[in-house]
Amino acid sequence: QVQLVESGGGLVQPGGSLRLSCALSGSIVRLNFMAWYRQAPGKQRELVARIFSGGRTNYADSVKGRFTISRDNAKNTMYLQMNALKSEDTAVYYCNVNSGYLIVYDYWGQGTQVTVSS
Repeated sequence: QVQLVESGGGLVQPGGSLRLSCALSGSIVRLNFMAWYRQAPGKQRELVARIFSGGRTNYADSVKGRFTISRDNAKNTMYLQMNALKSEDTAVYYCNVNSGYLIVYDYWGQGTQVTVSS
């Protein structure tokens, strides 16, 4: 059974940094990508960043140049380094794994709260 556990969220002042971690347990068949999403109060969940199985990455325009997604295959862990945080980055951040080919599976973590406030 696949399980994703996020950690690293918290309260940070504007301009500060946080690093989120997502630990993956269980076996994944044909990993397509791993991703971070976020959902702010009253808003839809949105894609923040993705890292594909080959290592290619992409980012939402709102976080380009500030956030970096990475993966440590040996530790089965994905990271999101967030710098120059803004109040609008406040949200619950979710880890996602997308796998499969003809049938695609999406796995989600429980979420971790990030609050950017002075």
